[in-house]
Amino acid sequence: MTETAIDISGYVYEDGDLNPSHDYLVPSLLEILGSLPMPQNRKHIFELGCGNGAVADVLTRHGYQLTGVDVSVQGIQQAQRRHPHLSLQPGSAYDRLAGTYGRFPVVLSLEVVEHLYDPRAFARTLFSLVEPSGTAIVSTPYHGYWKNLAMALTGRLDHHFTALWDHGHIKFWSMATLRQLLHESGFHSITFRRVGRVPALAKSMIAVATKS
Repeated sequence: MTETAIDISGYVYEDGDLNPSHDYLVPSLLEILGSLPMPQNRKHIFELGCGNGAVADVLTRHGYQLTGVDVSVQGIQQAQRRHPHLSLQPGSAYDRLAGTYGRFPVVLSLEVVEHLYDPRAFARTLFSLVEPSGTAIVSTPYHGYWKNLAMALTGRLDHHFTALWDHGHIKFWSMATLRQLLHESGFHSITFRRVGRVPALAKSMIAVATKS
């Protein structure tokens, strides 16, 4: 039995709409995608962890072709109900996705890696899905000295660490650790952008990495 059969307990998709985190993630994502050398006939993106399909729908309206998977049965049901024009299916970062879907010039994964018990398996799958000279774009909540200190001083650590959220955030990434994860899997030229709030207190960070 694979992770594909397991829904994400506690992560409820009530609809196919964008959520508040997309207010700061999507504009930066569109800027990053716009800076990549993608020919009009090769604007193909694979979304690893597509959730309810809301981001895929936005990208489609900007001229990109989306294929995606998510482990959440509820998320995929909402995606297929609200966005039937999209190619989104059940699937897990622990599955052999490249064998099923092939490789893509861009692979996107927003706010996924912090939920995974085996992030190196995720990174291997990510790498396998990116075609040579392609790009991986990965976002996750940002952690750095000043933000961590501010959360400690304001008593926000319990809220932030979500200890009582089943299958919630279980890995807390810094730029250094996420860079190491992507580098170990074979990516290079890894850059970061912090989004949401001022950089020192950013809500999330977006890593952009290249495959040779």
